[in-house]
Amino acid sequence: MNDHLDQRQIRVAKLEELRKKGVEPYPYSFQNSHNLSELFADADTLVEDHSEVSISGRLMALRGKGKAVFANIQAQHQRLQIYIRKDEVGEASFEVFGMCDIGDYLGLQGTMMYTKTGELTLRVKSLLLLTKSIRPMPVPKVQEKDGEKIIHDELRDREFRYRQRYVDLTLNPEVATVFRQRNVMMQTIRTYLTEQGFLEVETPTLQPVYGGANATPFITHHKALDQNFFLRIANELYLKRLIAGGFDAVFEFTKNFRNEGIDRTHNPEFSALEFYQANVDYTAMMEHTEQIFSLCAQALHGSMQFEYDGQLLDVSPPWKRMSMYEVLQELAGIEVESLDDQELQNVLRSNDLELEGAWNRGLAVQLLFEEKCETQLIQPIFITGHPKETSPLCKQHRENPNLIERFEAFINGWELANAYSELNDPQLQRSLMEEQVERGRGGESETQPLDEDFIRCIEYGMPPMGGIGFGIDRMVMLLTGQTTIRDVILFPTMRPEQ
Repeated sequence: MNDHLDQRQIRVAKLEELRKKGVEPYPYSFQNSHNLSELFADADTLVEDHSEVSISGRLMALRGKGKAVFANIQAQHQRLQIYIRKDEVGEASFEVFGMCDIGDYLGLQGTMMYTKTGELTLRVKSLLLLTKSIRPMPVPKVQEKDGEKIIHDELRDREFRYRQRYVDLTLNPEVATVFRQRNVMMQTIRTYLTEQGFLEVETPTLQPVYGGANATPFITHHKALDQNFFLRIANELYLKRLIAGGFDAVFEFTKNFRNEGIDRTHNPEFSALEFYQANVDYTAMMEHTEQIFSLCAQALHGSMQFEYDGQLLDVSPPWKRMSMYEVLQELAGIEVESLDDQELQNVLRSNDLELEGAWNRGLAVQLLFEEKCETQLIQPIFITGHPKETSPLCKQHRENPNLIERFEAFINGWELANAYSELNDPQLQRSLMEEQVERGRGGESETQPLDEDFIRCIEYGMPPMGGIGFGIDRMVMLLTGQTTIRDVILFPTMRPEQ
């Protein structure tokens, strides 16, 4: 730490010296003629034509001393070698360059050439200091112990990387690739839904009544209205209002906020996609899900097959479909439908599982499925036939009144999407929401409150529809090969810094 402070003081002294020499270390702008991708793409032509180019970037490496120096700059997470000679840039500019450090931003003009080793290099004719860095970049520290070298590297410290993502992106350019791939996925999804006739919309983040999922909300207070609001846990009820208002199909990428723990696949602030379509049921949502995953896999991997954690996954349509009861019987050996309530409670106890709140058969079945089956669902599958108690927003199954028309999509043991044939009976919706309120009074911590305005909306009339919610972050993890959600969120939620 003291070494960092010493280096910082040296850099601050250089900054003051530059200003004394009349050099502005933080100018306003610089005009690039190319970006690095264009330089590499057009390299042969630029070299042959001796074309003048202008490029800016961060100084990342220095080699050599004296009157000629090789160095590397980095821009757009790519690196380019540069060659600077004192007799070509002039004594004043060369002196400025001599006071530059790793991390400084430079604006450079010159011509492209190949070195004897064939490396594309910018032969600098003029340079401008664009930003003087006064904090040194982290570098590996090597410790000798018992004849072995131990490398202490801040940029492999995950907590450091997540807190200082700006440094992580600079020194680990491969990290940026994940976020570029994330962008490709979101644009692929947006294009697909738009071509299918969906309208992209925006709904409130601050909600007077939270709903659309079973989760604990964050609460905030609006001073002017003297009213508490909730950060949205989902946007479902607002998107349904828009379908009731006459839009045929809508979608929204949102940030949702759930007051829950942090682990490998959970972050309190996360990205979701929800979309709703009038006059279809949940089977249409299955088809959209298959298309979205297969298109995203194609966009990133050029194939509907890709590897994750040593496992070859295939998202080609159609996906397997099984009911929750079928999966419990096949993977856990539990034939739920043949058990009475007491026998089902005994199964929970024998598996060290405890149901929160009052006894609820449907939630007991769901708990067994989550604990005994989910991690075994590796290849893409739709789990259908959920107990009616698992959601108050879903239509009753048309063949079994104890179930609802809901599916969850699983890959690699993760739930990646949740869809319904949406309930549009206002009287039944009120009854089910009131039941949720009672369950909350009975001890369940995550139930949905009664939303009177949503009920009013349905009473005016809401068409039949299918709807779905995707966990974007988990989807990105899967398709980019990341093992923790923090590696696909630029600024994940962290504890206070010590």
